[in-house]
Amino acid sequence: MKSLFTVLLIITFCLPSWSQEDTSTNETTTYYFIRHAEKDRSDKTNRNPDLNKLGKKRAKKWAKYFNKINIDAIYSTHYNRTQQTAQPIAKNKKLEVSDYDPRALYSEEFIKATKGKRVLVVGHSNTTPAFVNIILGNKKHKDIDDNDNSKLFLVTISGEKITDKVLTIN
Repeated sequence: MKSLFTVLLIITFCLPSWSQEDTSTNETTTYYFIRHAEKDRSDKTNRNPDLNKLGKKRAKKWAKYFNKINIDAIYSTHYNRTQQTAQPIAKNKKLEVSDYDPRALYSEEFIKATKGKRVLVVGHSNTTPAFVNIILGNKKHKDIDDNDNSKLFLVTISGEKITDKVLTIN
């Protein structure tokens, strides 16, 4: 009887820590990465152009696409074209768009703020695949072709497992 009591006592004290470990390792973070929609290229000297007519239509298409997806946070670089791509989605989701620095991708602060969430990140032809590559830990994806604004990179982190896929959304 004494040994049964000892076993029950051990299970009682160890069970809470086992269940806590299970919940933390099963926490899933999902990142959706898109490049900004089509920009106005009429002024070659403008380093911060707005979206053109086609880009505004694509931004609305992105908003419609993400209507079906729960998003907890939206990040964008501070450029007009990325902000204008993110805004229709943010409006539909009733979220603010947070800025991120494209020179400091996947910082400790960003990781902490997004852990366990579903996050949309709007970037550029070079920063979007670079961001994905940093999370993956290898240079799997090349820069997006300058005429392609339809790629969606999906990265899921669940415990130690990281998966990714690239979709084309027209």
